[in-house]
Parts: sequence; structure tokens; C-alpha cells
Amino acid sequence: MELYGITQELVQSLEALFERAASVTVAAHSHPDGDALGSVSGLVSYLRERRGKDAVAVLPDSPASTVSFIVPNSVPLLCFDTDPEACLERIAESDLVVLLDANGFSRTEGLQEAFEASPVPKVLIDHHVGPDRNRFQVVFSTEDVSSASELLYYILLRLKGIDGDAHNLPIDAANALLTGMTTDTNNFANSVYPATFEMASQLLDAGVERDEILSRLYNNYRENRVRVMGYLQSEAMRITPEGLAYIIATRDILDRFGVNEGETEGLVNIPLSIDRVRMSILLKQDKGHFRVSIRSKKKTSAREAAEKYFNGGGHENASGGKLWYPGDIDTPEDAAAYLEKVSREFLK
Repeated sequence: MELYGITQELVQSLEALFERAASVTVAAHSHPDGDALGSVSGLVSYLRERRGKDAVAVLPDSPASTVSFIVPNSVPLLCFDTDPEACLERIAESDLVVLLDANGFSRTEGLQEAFEASPVPKVLIDHHVGPDRNRFQVVFSTEDVSSASELLYYILLRLKGIDGDAHNLPIDAANALLTGMTTDTNNFANSVYPATFEMASQLLDAGVERDEILSRLYNNYRENRVRVMGYLQSEAMRITPEGLAYIIATRDILDRFGVNEGETEGLVNIPLSIDRVRMSILLKQDKGHFRVSIRSKKKTSAREAAEKYFNGGGHENASGGKLWYPGDIDTPEDAAAYLEKVSREFLK
């Protein structure tokens, strides 16, 4: 059986599209995390450095400061929130589109209509449930992989210019891919497979400095981030009798501590270290809704909870969604009662 479903037929189809394309737009989901940035940067770097393509990354939102370093200077980046006209113009002039770390163009929010209207061939490389296969000519999709970055890594090994040897990857691509995988596994804490360790070993041998990656990921925060993380754990975390730990990061709290986008990353994982906690939920208030992050221990499905209660989905033990107000709840103040109901119903 081919690793992660990367068949020779799919590789040949992708090769043919890359060979014919001159202008390639590479995209990922809104509010791009480390895996989105790592996989997008890895592919753009490969296409530019090894295939001589006019490849550009186009994202719905600008990367958070905590992970923006993942996109190297060698990777051209356009963001819809800061330059919508340039993004739309780029999509219109491209002759191939590749979507990474998202199961469909709906995850690109403001760019969805432009991507779906584009008549050019489209490629999907993703590890989430429910890929929108009808929109794409070539689909690499499996849930049983650590990250889009890892899936892309093993695809690139099969492509022209790499020929099965990680040493042939551009160093910017190698750095981005290892960083993306590291973030999505929470530094090898979850969703790790034997091939995940092989990927890391091969990239380290190819010259990636993992210590530098870890330093930039975990030892380069602003003081505000440390303070708000402590406050939310000590003052905002609640644990239900059924074993749900939840934290509601209201706009007031986020503004009081001057929190930037991405600075609460990783918070949702911390309550799982408590023995009686089966599931952890973080609500982060946005305009008209809460952004929802869910993590769970084995035998408790974060995905099912996301689908049933939070208009979302994802992986079995790591998922996300949104809680709308008015809609799912009447006001932001109703969020705690809603979470208590989720706990009673879902974790009974």
C-alpha cells in the first residue's frame, strides 16, 4: 500500500499539471496556522527553486506574528486582508491553483468565490475530513497523517528535482515543512506516525536546524502572551463534573492584555494535563462569534463535538469551529451555559 495514499497515478497527474503550468497560486485556510504556512511555503519554494515556476502564496489573512517567520523572504506572499485587489488579480492570471491544509475553498472565506470561479485546474493536498473532491482535478487527502506539511513532504520526494532525497529540497522548503509539522503535532505530542519521525530525521540530516525552529516557535513570545495565558488558566478556566475544561477568552480580556493574533496558540492543550479532564475547549471572542478550539484525550471525540455543537470539524482529538451569536446562543454572556450543556450532553 502506498504511503498516505500517494499513488503513482496521483503523482503522475500532479507532475503533468506542474509541467504545463507557468503561474501557480498556492493557498491555505483563513487564520493560517503553522501547518498552513509551512506547507504553503514548502510548495512555493519547491516550485520556484526546482521547477522555475512563477509560484505565489495567496492567503485570506496575514499570518500571526508568532508564526510569520515560517514564510521565508524567498516566498512571495499576498494576503486578502491587506491587499484584496492583488490577490484577486493573481488568482485570475494563474493557470494552476493548489489548496493546502483545507478540505475545500470554503475555508478560504473571502477568497472562496474567486477560487471557485477560476476555470483552471485545481489540486487539493489536505489531511482533514470531508474533502470537496468535486472542485479539484487531483486530490491527495488522508486523515491518517500528522499534518499537511508531512503529506506534502512525501509528495515532493516523488517529484522531479527531488528524486527521493531530502537533500535536494530547497533549504527554505525543508525548514518550512519541518516547522509546519512540528506545530501541528504540538512538538510530537499528538497525531504522530512512524513516517513522521522518518520525515524529521531526513530533514535534520538535510541540514534543518531544529533547535532554531523550536526557539522561534516556543521561546520568542511577548510578555503579554505569558501573562494572559496565566490569567486565563487561573481566573477563566472551569472544569465540569463530566470532565470538560473550558476557557472563555472574551474580547475584554484579550484587549486588557493587548493580545495579538496567534498569542493564545497552545492554550487549549494545557488543561488535558489534568487527570480528570477528558476534553478541553477554548472560546476566543471575535466579531459576532467565538472561535472554538477543541482537544480531547483518546476515546473522546473532539471531531464529533465540533460537528454537533460548534459548526465545525477536524481530527478525532483536535478540532475546531465557531459559536455564533445571535444564532447558536443569544449573547456572548450565554457561552458558559452553552458549554455546560455540551458537557452534560456529550460527556455524560
